[in-house]
Amino acid sequence: MKHNFPQVDLPVEMLAWRDVTEDILNLYRQSCRLKACIFALCTEGTIKASINLMEYEIKKNDLIILMPGTIIQLNEQKEKVRLCFVGFSAHCVNGINLLQATMGSFSKIWDNPIVNVSDTVASYFIDYFALLTRISIAHPTSTAMGQSVLHSILLGINTLYARRPQNILAKSRKEEICHKFVQLVIENYMTERRAQFYADKLGISLQHLSTTVKQVTGRNVLDIISHVVIIDVKARLKSTDMTIQEIAYSLNFPSASFFGKYFKRHMGMSPLEYRNS
Repeated sequence: MKHNFPQVDLPVEMLAWRDVTEDILNLYRQSCRLKACIFALCTEGTIKASINLMEYEIKKNDLIILMPGTIIQLNEQKEKVRLCFVGFSAHCVNGINLLQATMGSFSKIWDNPIVNVSDTVASYFIDYFALLTRISIAHPTSTAMGQSVLHSILLGINTLYARRPQNILAKSRKEEICHKFVQLVIENYMTERRAQFYADKLGISLQHLSTTVKQVTGRNVLDIISHVVIIDVKARLKSTDMTIQEIAYSLNFPSASFFGKYFKRHMGMSPLEYRNS
């Protein structure tokens, strides 16, 4: 099934930068789905982010691993923030078997995309990203070279996760239910907005799902479903020429009128008012 979060890719096979500040980070204030694979290290400050609809606080020495398909949105920041990063385009990533490259850590990386590292390990990444920055600026990176660098980073990331205590990585049963619920919403929001559908898919009662999601995220089930839908709708309104009716039908609303009421209930304005704002 095709999903329509705004897609973000990189214009070159490998792109690195050693000093990313608020000016660039502001580009990610709206939720988007990454086509690229990105590794970033926070070197200064604190910022809150939503990664696959789960909330995180990113601080100094946090290594952020964003796999292709990740939905990310940067939220509030408490102070000046700096990061260094390296990213690889979808074309580059397609030549790597991520499951094999990360060995047994792929699911851990997806479920725990942020790892806090020691000052020593952080200094290694800073130096490495600085080197990659110089290389990517001086010479266009070939696909083969980009894939080689990506593969080496994934091996290092795998080592980081393998050395972490298992109890830190382990999710509680409630967290696991919430994680699976969010994944199901991302996969099915275009056709299913009923809470009961997701409870049935998870094999639990609606009450159990509602209580669990509320305890883990502080939000209710329908809020999370509508959040995903509205993210998609806002992107279509701002970045496409689709009519309101076309957007409504593409997301399986019964009518443009029903869609308009749904959007206004969550956004406080009509779809057309939002498009023209």
